[in-house]
Amino acid sequence: MVAKVSVDTSLLEHFNAEYSHPALLGHALVQKPPPPVIPSPPPPSPPPGPHRCTPRQYLEHYLFPVLLPGLLETLVNAKIEKCFERKMSKFNACDFLAEWLYNKNKRRIERKFTAFNDIPFVKNWLMDHPRPPIPLSLLLSEDEAVLIIQSFWRGYRVRCDAEIQELRQWQRELREENRGYTTKIMKFWADQESKVGQTMEEELVEETPPSPAEEPIRELTQYEILLKIRKDCT
Repeated sequence: MVAKVSVDTSLLEHFNAEYSHPALLGHALVQKPPPPVIPSPPPPSPPPGPHRCTPRQYLEHYLFPVLLPGLLETLVNAKIEKCFERKMSKFNACDFLAEWLYNKNKRRIERKFTAFNDIPFVKNWLMDHPRPPIPLSLLLSEDEAVLIIQSFWRGYRVRCDAEIQELRQWQRELREENRGYTTKIMKFWADQESKVGQTMEEELVEETPPSPAEEPIRELTQYEILLKIRKDCT
């Protein structure tokens, strides 16, 4: 008959595996010494004034803390504009850096953002030194360029059709036949006006009464002039 009897202690309570390991034969275990206390570094001394420091100190304390974040933002935006993938791009790193430094100035923290072309000294410089316009190929996005190229290609394929070629040839011949019609019409109306002027003068001379002071010459209205022009043309 077997029965489970509870005891107060466990068999493994005072058992330590480190002392029974075969690798510790002939060796004794000691406690690991505590790590040495490393004193905290002293606080950095404040940098000297910008007018009294060395060039190295000026770069480390006054120039690099402001310029390096701007250079990082310039690289990020250059990657967005795919400057590292194309030979030419509309992105101007100098303009972007100047705009970033101008807007990140501590004296302008509470002011609104100012674009590059709206900066006062930039406007004055561009008035004396205007830049050439940026080519349209650099201003277009990829989607806009794709639409223009596709529309041109579809138009080219349509113009290659035989019926369209025949229509364009007929339009070209019609333009050649009608060339100079505008000058011919203008010349025709000038001749008609000169003829009307001569006839009007003759009629006025014939119809002038002996006493012109009592009955002044009446000027013809525009309607009467048009009737005379129609009569001469017919």
